[in-house]
Amino acid sequence: MQVAEKKSEGLKREYSITIPANDIATQVESRLNEISRTTRFPGFRPGKAPVAMVKQRYGDSVRAEVMEKAINNSTRDLLSERKLRPAMQPKVELGDFAEGQDLTYTLSMEVLPEVKPIDMKNITIERITVDVADNEVDKAIAELSSMRKSTKKVDEARAAKMGDTLKIDFDGTVDGTPRPGMKSENFMLELGSKSFIDTFEEQLVGLKVGDEKVVTVTFPENYHAKELASQVAEFKVKIHELHEPAAAELNDDFAKGFGIESFDKLKEQIKSNIADTYKAAARTKSKRQLLDELAKAHSFEVPEGMVDFEFNSIWQQRGQQGPDPSEKGTTEEEIRAEYRDIAERRVRLGLLLAEIGQGHKIEITQEDLRQAVFAQARNYPGQERAVVEYYMKNQNAMETLRAPIYEDKVIDYLFELVNITEKPGTVDDLKSEEEMDDENGATSEETSESATKTKKKSSGKES
Repeated sequence: MQVAEKKSEGLKREYSITIPANDIATQVESRLNEISRTTRFPGFRPGKAPVAMVKQRYGDSVRAEVMEKAINNSTRDLLSERKLRPAMQPKVELGDFAEGQDLTYTLSMEVLPEVKPIDMKNITIERITVDVADNEVDKAIAELSSMRKSTKKVDEARAAKMGDTLKIDFDGTVDGTPRPGMKSENFMLELGSKSFIDTFEEQLVGLKVGDEKVVTVTFPENYHAKELASQVAEFKVKIHELHEPAAAELNDDFAKGFGIESFDKLKEQIKSNIADTYKAAARTKSKRQLLDELAKAHSFEVPEGMVDFEFNSIWQQRGQQGPDPSEKGTTEEEIRAEYRDIAERRVRLGLLLAEIGQGHKIEITQEDLRQAVFAQARNYPGQERAVVEYYMKNQNAMETLRAPIYEDKVIDYLFELVNITEKPGTVDDLKSEEEMDDENGATSEETSESATKTKKKSSGKES
């Protein structure tokens, strides 16, 4: 083949590649002979059909097949000989081609930049440390206690209030006619639970045991029983008992309800869980600082096509979620420019982390993937098994876990190299970081998954 370089500007490359007509003709003839030997033609023994007949029937498809193979092979050879690492799939543009003529096509691409990470010892970041306060543990226990809600009967003659539970009989009618499902006896109704139609529960507030009342309500327009929609109903209600919320006893039995042997062990577990949450938030903050420092310290050119791909992904996500309130008063041109800067940053950081990971032979193991799948499953209580099976049977879904796992492993490696100063902080320090919006938060911490994958594939080291 003959190769002529047409463009070499920055990361952009363009080549004109010519494959001689004789090479194409030889391959076409070889393929047609192969078909003739293996294909049966009516009236001819295998291998005896005239070449003209074989060519008439299969010539066009064979020529297309040979052309595709020739383009793929010549492109592969060019990339190998010139040690080119395409950032994305190279583009092929065919010139005019007819039987008996040379095959000429144009190959254009962007190549990956040369990435030289700085000495990580020159970077210093902070890590916030927060002690778990006793009141945080008490608050968590109170929340658990509310999950174990119970009531106790009130013997004194007092009026019912929101939060109380009443044992009632009710009998409802519409236009004086009883309807199915509108009558019950000894029904336990929590006032404020919104279990009944709007205003029903509110009308029982202030009643006492032994009281009777006719409650009037209107069924909503979108009520599931269409024959009752927008209808006015009357319920005769009688109060039999009044119950009030009862705080759970915080003892060993309480802890055992959560599968823990004692109340002291429960407190220890809660404190440990809160500490883990603080550490995770502190890590996120440190990671954000690290990425900010890396972005400031590296300014290599990035492939425009990768930036376009990342920008389109961000812009599409914005379209799905709707504009951010902070964009009010900003033109679309300004917003697009800001998002393009974000996309460029993500691509640059993705390529940088991939280069660092490859240089230090950081790989994703099957155990890493297994732990990631289990972490995903824990987000769906009661459906863990189904989630695990989904990932195990869906390779594409499994692949979506690779990039974030790889990024975190590289970040953990960098934490061992950079200078980290411990800084005592408060819960509010961590909360303010978690609540930051995309502009100041998630945007600065995210890197381009496509950049990471492309870089790894180009080196042949994707694990």
